[in-house]
Amino acid sequence: MRTEDVLRYRAETPGCADVVHFNNAGSALPPEPVVDTVVAYLRDEARRGGYELADAEADRVEAVYGSVARLLNAQPDDIALTDNATRSWQAVFYAMRFEPGDRILTCRSEYASNAIAYLQVARHTGAVVEVVDDDETGQVDVADLRHRLDERVKLISITHVPTQGGLVNPAEEIGEVAAEADVPFLLDACQSAGQLDLDVRRLRCDALSATGRKYLRGPRGTGFLYVSPRLRDRLEPAMLDLHSATWTAPGEYEVEKTARKFEVWERNFGLVLGLGAAVDYALEVGLPAIEGRVTALAATLREQLRALDGVTVHDQGKRQCGIVTFSTDRLPAADVKDRLALAGINTSVSRRTSAQYDFTGRDLPDLVRASVHYYNTEDEVRQLTGELTRLLS
Repeated sequence: MRTEDVLRYRAETPGCADVVHFNNAGSALPPEPVVDTVVAYLRDEARRGGYELADAEADRVEAVYGSVARLLNAQPDDIALTDNATRSWQAVFYAMRFEPGDRILTCRSEYASNAIAYLQVARHTGAVVEVVDDDETGQVDVADLRHRLDERVKLISITHVPTQGGLVNPAEEIGEVAAEADVPFLLDACQSAGQLDLDVRRLRCDALSATGRKYLRGPRGTGFLYVSPRLRDRLEPAMLDLHSATWTAPGEYEVEKTARKFEVWERNFGLVLGLGAAVDYALEVGLPAIEGRVTALAATLREQLRALDGVTVHDQGKRQCGIVTFSTDRLPAADVKDRLALAGINTSVSRRTSAQYDFTGRDLPDLVRASVHYYNTEDEVRQLTGELTRLLS
């Protein structure tokens, strides 16, 4: 990515003038087209009425499905729009039916919300949750995954990029194994959508969930879901309304055939259009260019952090992305975050309660998470490490 391009993207991002933002894995700074889209819609809605404006803007809303489909190399009928990534993920997971002895395979880097859902379903149904081993690099051990497969495995559910580190799990290899075994593969792409170039055909996942607010730079309260025809034809959502199904007779209903069966009727259309604007912006920048820039900038940050006395970088994996996690031997993570914030540098903290399998297995302390994006600069990286050096001296 050229320097002049980075400067343009920064100029189109109002927040870059106010903060050094390394909390993109939490909620990235939106570009002006996203902000303008949402604000303009809300102003029009106030003048014209909610239902009336929604009818008038129906074609623009419909176009969002096409934008998300292009992002993932999918079809518009494969896409559902939701209010967050967890809701997207839950829509598929809770539509599945488990019986005693059924096995759910997941990863050590799994996210809390997903793991809690597994445990709830296991408690209520007698299904079994199994955590696949990591290999020597810290990513999912595909050989161990393959070894565990039998007729009782009903789901492979993996987090692509964990909340607590720069690891990128080998989703394409996992998808190949799942397809060979004819086991549904649910991929949590909450942290990878917008920073990695995703292709559901290459990934071979049956479902993929994501959010708008993180690396896609969309508004909060937005998310989306990809569900392949192969899987959605086998599932009926746990909850239906007059949008996801049609009440065809007093005692009958028909479920929507497309992925919209996983949606509900009510939504914030201004936010939906904001999500579409964010996806279109990312597509214009180019996901390969974004991935290259983010990966390189994160590698620079890790290198500089490793050069500091008393700082330990904890990222694992053969392949790494834009999330960088570290700890210090002098200050707890929360104190580091707070003191960096006083200097105008945004980071966040990853805690054990977000990833019990990983934190417990590696006996990790709370971690400072600094997640870079393509609008960040090398000077901002040096600013972070320079301020950290001052804090630890």
